[in-house]
Formats: sequence, structure tokens, C-alpha cells
Amino acid sequence: MKPADFKSWRKWMGLSQKEAAEALGLKRRVVQYYEKGERDGETVKIPRSVRLACKALADGATDYHGPSELELKARQAELDKEAKDKKKKKQDRKAQDAAVSARKAS
Repeated sequence: MKPADFKSWRKWMGLSQKEAAEALGLKRRVVQYYEKGERDGETVKIPRSVRLACKALADGATDYHGPSELELKARQAELDKEAKDKKKKKQDRKAQDAAVSARKAS
């Protein structure tokens, strides 16, 4: 995100510099640095955490308390399935390799 993009985001959100700072958990002066792209002649980059927070706010997020119990269970189920599929592929590959070796031996 470039300084002009950051300023465009703030204006698109209809926020003053002070309001943007409060929404992002920053000081107003930091918002000014991000919009200018420099501080005391030194380049200021907008951190990834701030860029992601801008996206979250643009998407309507107001707060986040971590994943719900349901989301955690769903994610664990996905991970378990991935692990099971990976194990099956490994077993299938071993069986294929054994079959190829058996054919070569005969």
C-alpha cells in the first residue's frame, strides 16, 4: 500500500485522520506519516498489520475476538482430512512402487 492508497482508503471510508487513527489503534501523527510516506525525511512504510486492518475495516469488521468454537472444529476437520489424504497417497505410492519392483524382479 502506497501513501496515496492509504489516504484514498481513509477518504473512501469517510474518516478523518483522527478517526482513522482511532480505528487502527494508531496515533494521528502516524496516520499523517503514512499518508505522506515519510517522517523527518526518512521513508515510512505502511506495515502489513496496518494494511490488513485497513482491509478488515473496509470489509466491515469492527472487532475480532478470534475464531469461534465452530470455526475451530471446522478447521481441525479440514486439517484431519488433508492429513488422511496425504497418508493415503503415500500408501498408494508405496504400493505402486512395490508392484513395479515385483514386475522388474520377475
